[in-house]
Amino acid sequence: MSKHKAKIEKVFEHPISSNIDYKKLISALEHYGAKTEMTKNHHVKIFFNDKEYVMPLPHQDTNVSKEIVTELRHFLESVGLTPQKL
Repeated sequence: MSKHKAKIEKVFEHPISSNIDYKKLISALEHYGAKTEMTKNHHVKIFFNDKEYVMPLPHQDTNVSKEIVTELRHFLESVGLTPQKL
């Protein structure tokens, strides 16, 4: 299994994972065709299939919060980027 696929699968784990490194996550999303853009106010815009999700980046460490993982999961489901479709 590729490291990118494993990172996407981690977003869909139950219970929700709290140790997803945002840099590796962004790299995995870009691998599968997402376009990303860093903003000045410490967010990353993720563009996929004409949809956009704005993800706040963590301030203290590199791990994404469970709340953001849940929101990202819903976004990925809406654009069809799920582990079953990879």
